[in-house]
Amino acid sequence: MTLTSLFIHLFNMSITATWIALAVMALRLVLKRTRVPKALLCVLWVLVAVRLIFPFSVESALSLVPSRETVPPTILIDDTPAIQSGIPVVNHTLNPIIKGNLSPVPWESVNPMQVFWTMASWIWIGGMILMGVYAFVSYLRIYRRVRVSVETEPKVMICDGIDTPFILGIIRPRIYLPSALSDTAAVSVLSHERAHLARRDHLWKPLGFLILTVYWFNPILWVAYALLCRDIELACDERVVKTMTAAEKKDYSEALLACSLPHRAISA
Repeated sequence: MTLTSLFIHLFNMSITATWIALAVMALRLVLKRTRVPKALLCVLWVLVAVRLIFPFSVESALSLVPSRETVPPTILIDDTPAIQSGIPVVNHTLNPIIKGNLSPVPWESVNPMQVFWTMASWIWIGGMILMGVYAFVSYLRIYRRVRVSVETEPKVMICDGIDTPFILGIIRPRIYLPSALSDTAAVSVLSHERAHLARRDHLWKPLGFLILTVYWFNPILWVAYALLCRDIELACDERVVKTMTAAEKKDYSEALLACSLPHRAISA
């Protein structure tokens, strides 16, 4: 499989996953108004991830996906290239444009469609490299800030160089707390971060970012990743406050509110 054909294949998988992601977003709005456990919202995003990871799909008469293969592999060699989105209005709008601008000309040696998808595939590779470099540099910057830390208890580190709590590490995760955090707030924050560890969120978020790195060209998946991170936080909070008293819930909410904006930034 060539780079171009691989990109076309992933592009089609991305479009299929987009329809599933939109369905999850709609269902998410409905479920948020009910007493459905917040952890269920996270499970729904697994459907999107499965479609993006595995190259097969389940055929069903009730399928929400209009077309499994919007861009046919033969588009690179077709005399009249066209997409099959499964939505007539989209096909009727885009196909005349594609035909008029990217159809091969018999007396020319260059196929415009092949040039287009070759360039797109290299841009895709470049985007993945940039996201990988960004993630690596960001990790190094955080790692340098927490090199001088004191372990107060197993897997809990106190650091002067940070102003928000977070978990760092995948194989050997550690909870890092800012030294300026009060003792009362530290109890609530630790409960929150330990719930993340128990739920294996330090694995799911990087996995989601890795998938996003491959499909960075799809804006809907950026929204889906942001919503996944938000749902993970909601599910974590729900798990922590389940056995708390009203007074404890108040302290917990105040502690997290004080750290909410920087914590979300570093999670992303």
